Amino acid sequence: MKDYFVYITTNKKDGVLYTGHANNLQRRVWEHKNKVYPNNFTARYNVDKLVYYEVCGDAISMINREKQIKNLVRRKKIELIEKDNPGWQDLSLEWE
Repeated sequence: MKDYFVYITTNKKDGVLYTGHANNLQRRVWEHKNKVYPNNFTARYNVDKLVYYEVCGDAISMINREKQIKNLVRRKKIELIEKDNPGWQDLSLEWE
């Protein structure tokens, strides 16, 4: 069974928030950190710290959940992050 992910990255605590989706979260975060796509939003604003993610069971659920999160007001996105990550730690550092 394949996992799908919805995630939020930032450049610093209370900074710019970016919501995205991926079927390989480690690879996608690596792409953000290494600015593989230098002209995209995350590269321009240095948004490469993974502060939130959730696993979805299929691609349709992933896309729907990403849309839900993107439509949240900023305060609600911050609540999502701080529920499990109050210090806004870069969760990808656990992979090293």
